[in-house]
Amino acid sequence: MQSKYKRVLLKISGEGFCPPGSWGIHREELDRTAREICEVVDLGVQVAVVCGGGNFMRGATFSKDLGIDLSTADYMGMLATVLNALALQEGLERAGKDTRVQSALEITRVCEPFIRRRALQHMNRGRVVILAAGTGNPHVTTDSCAALRAAELNADALLKATKVDGVYDSDPKKNPDAKLYGALSYKEVIDQRLKVMDVSAIDVCEQHRIPIVVFNLLKPGTMRRVIVGEKVGTSVGMER
Repeated sequence: MQSKYKRVLLKISGEGFCPPGSWGIHREELDRTAREICEVVDLGVQVAVVCGGGNFMRGATFSKDLGIDLSTADYMGMLATVLNALALQEGLERAGKDTRVQSALEITRVCEPFIRRRALQHMNRGRVVILAAGTGNPHVTTDSCAALRAAELNADALLKATKVDGVYDSDPKKNPDAKLYGALSYKEVIDQRLKVMDVSAIDVCEQHRIPIVVFNLLKPGTMRRVIVGEKVGTSVGMER
């Protein structure tokens, strides 16, 4: 099938590595995520992945609960994303895909440093590039990192993997009548304070005209459907 995009940046939250309400990394969720990425790579699409770390810890929560300086807690959160990146690398390579992990923090025994040109070279050679440790700076979320890396790597789209079907006007877990949006503009997301990504991430995508597609990672084949241009999930872009 013909792919709509040549190169994409996939943002996976840490919760994508474990069942709802659980923590850590679980084999079933890890393998499912790897399979979804493999299906896209098999279409000839270049893929970079930004991992979150919320399945291990969230910096703001650790800072508050343990009395740790927020900057330190954020660095701890970056290390959590490295754990997820290394696990995803194993899952992808077990599935037969060549992969590289690049980290914004120097951890040279297990990761390459993030170097834009090297990342592009890897993707041009068909390798999946997994980007760990966010931007390497505290007080910056992995959503903002995903938007920045999408701009740096000239991605055709930013795909936001979630556990719901897209963006709703209210929490679908609490409101059974919540409305699913098919398409939104960047301005609508910001003005309505819809929980898609950070405002700063939306702003970066708007500046660089990078469309965002929010989709359900739990439904097999959905990421592939997004790539071939089917109308699934919620698309965010310029004025409609």
